[in-house]
Amino acid sequence: MSGINRVVLVGRLTRDVEVKKTPNGISVASYSVAVDRGFKASANGPSADFINCVSWRQSADFLGSYGRKGALVGVEGSIQTRNYVANDGHKVYVTEIVTDSVQLLESKAQTQERMGQQGGYNAPSYSAPNYSQPNYSAPVQPAPAYSAPAPQATPSEPSGTSEFDTGSSMIDLTKEDLPF
Repeated sequence: MSGINRVVLVGRLTRDVEVKKTPNGISVASYSVAVDRGFKASANGPSADFINCVSWRQSADFLGSYGRKGALVGVEGSIQTRNYVANDGHKVYVTEIVTDSVQLLESKAQTQERMGQQGGYNAPSYSAPNYSQPNYSAPVQPAPAYSAPAPQATPSEPSGTSEFDTGSSMIDLTKEDLPF
């Protein structure tokens, strides 16, 4: 029996993404995404989860070029766990999202407005090829573009748009549209 292990996150990068290279020259980026819970756990408790993610190869290079602290990202991948023995002899357990696809979800104008500065970046996206084995390499073919139709507002829904502007088409979302 096979299982399903898919994760889709939308949140903000907690820091600028830095890319490292393995001894074989493969790019790897480790970063965390702050995902809002939509409610406050307690008066002093966090209202976001900070989820560790790892991207490899072209996805890592993409994030190294465009991933800045506070950028709104969409991440798709799978949960993986691993463990190792630290220098002090204790066993360390790690749970992280290994990404298949990473997308920047803000336009340059939204980033500039939010950050209040002249800089910023364009919001390209990149979907990595699906590698079934770590050392497999294949020609990179970009993922096909997909533009979802905008949902129609009903009288009970507020009008206006959310912060999810893909640059080419708007997606109207309200808190009621989200499952969490």
